This record gives sequence, structure tokens and C-alpha cells, in this order.
Amino acid sequence: MPRRSHNLVSSRIIIVSARRTKRSASARSSNLRFPKSVAAEGMADRYFPNEMPDFVEEQEGAVAQSTLHSLLCLPYTKLTDKFLRAALDLKEKVVKETWLRNGRRVKDFTLYTGALGTAFLLFKAYQSCFVHNGCLIGLSVDLVWSRHVTFICGRAGVCALGAVIAKHAGDNVLLNHYLSSFREVFQDEQILGAAEEAAKVVWSRGLLKRVGICHGISGNTYVFLSLYRLTGRVEYLYRAKAFACFLLDRANQLIADGRMHSGDRPYSMFEGQAGMAHLLLDMIRPSESRFPAYEL
Repeated sequence: MPRRSHNLVSSRIIIVSARRTKRSASARSSNLRFPKSVAAEGMADRYFPNEMPDFVEEQEGAVAQSTLHSLLCLPYTKLTDKFLRAALDLKEKVVKETWLRNGRRVKDFTLYTGALGTAFLLFKAYQSCFVHNGCLIGLSVDLVWSRHVTFICGRAGVCALGAVIAKHAGDNVLLNHYLSSFREVFQDEQILGAAEEAAKVVWSRGLLKRVGICHGISGNTYVFLSLYRLTGRVEYLYRAKAFACFLLDRANQLIADGRMHSGDRPYSMFEGQAGMAHLLLDMIRPSESRFPAYEL
């Protein structure tokens, strides 16, 4: 068969296959489609209604309707003291549950759910208030020699964090050993507009019934922190503060009542309370906040 005829037949086969695939997918989609009321009801079960005001003026001593509202009214400098105390308390709890209780033996080296997440939190605490902790050194040494550990769940994350620690320690040999480069994601007005539209949904439905960074309130708060860093608009800082205050005021009780999921690994960086502690530390200097592991 001449090449041109062969190409024409091939094109027709592809077109017919695509049409059949489209019809098949459409049929499957119609079979799986749920009533709108059922879908809406299922989604509503995943988050707490956001009843917080769109904005609250900071005014010390203001008459507040609830403890959460009183936190929103506090001057930011006083609120950060509460964030810091809560974060450091959580840090100690995370270290106890993930490091000391295991006899300083590491089985899960990953940042997502394991020891690298604890090391990352300890380093964040050091950056935030120069809290020295020997556990950081012990964890780092063990992690460096692990060969079972990509970034979030692999060895690249160890090398990246090791490079940052080496730089702060002034160890150029280790720095050169671990150093690797990362590029910023390209940003333009279209991407910014899409991000701001997404942030509206997060404000409305983002008080998820989970505490963690991966799929919980802590992670959603970074939407507002990122937009605040990018735009400098106070409304995004307020919304980050509001979500953080919600966690500070209610997370422990909601978890105790069984109304909020603390994570399959409740003290890990991405599923549990280590992520919440990291967020609260970032709230101290929000203009310098970084989403853990993705921005160093």
C-alpha cells in the first residue's frame, strides 16, 4: 500500500477509535453520575462551615463572641506569641512520639510520614527562634547514611535538607556534598488569577476535618500565605491567620471528640501535627513562610 494511503487509513482508524472511546467514556460517566444533592451532601461532610468574619480589625480588649474571635482580634505581635508557644509544645510532642519513644531508631526515613519530617520541623524551630536541639543532629546523621530514602519520600530530600543545615553550620565540605539547585515555578498573571479563584474556594470550604498539610487545614492555610507573599495583600494574611487561629483554638478538642482526623500517622509532617507545628512557626514571620519541602 502506498505510504499516503497507509497514512490516510491510519488516520481514519485513530479518529474512529477516538470517537468510540469518547462515547464509551461518556456512557461510563453517565452510569457513575450521582444526583447533585448526594454529591453536595458528601462534600459538605468533609469540611466545617466557615463562620468566621471576612475580616476582623485587630483591637486588644475587644468584646469577643468566642475564644476564636478573641484570637482574631489580638494584635498580630501578641498572636504570634501564642503561635510560637503552641508550635514548640507540638514540636516536643512530635519528637517524643517519633524519635524518643522509638529508642532513637529510625524505620521510616521519609519526609512525608517519617523521621525526615521530624528533622525538618526541628530545623524550622531552630530557624524561627534559634532553639538548639541535639535530636536534630542525631536524626540528620542517621538520615544521611540511609540509602532507602525522590524528595518527599526519598534521598533527594535528605540531600536538600542536609545542604541547608550544612550552610547554617558553616560546613562547606558537607554543603558541597549535598548542594543541588532548584528552580522557581514560572508565574504569570493568568496563573495568579487562577490561584486567587482557587483561594476563594479554600476560604469557603477549606476548613477540612483533617489537621495535616497533605489534605487538611494546615496545608490549606499555605494557599493564603503563598498569595500574601506574592501580592502583599492584607486580606490573604488575615485568612491565613484565621485558619491558623481555628487550629490553635479548636483542633485539639475536635480531635479528642472524634470530629477531626489527626492522620494515619498523627505526628508526621504531612499527615499529622508536625505539619500544624510547622505552619504555626511560619505564622510568626508570614512574609518568610515556605511550604515545607517544596520551598527551601
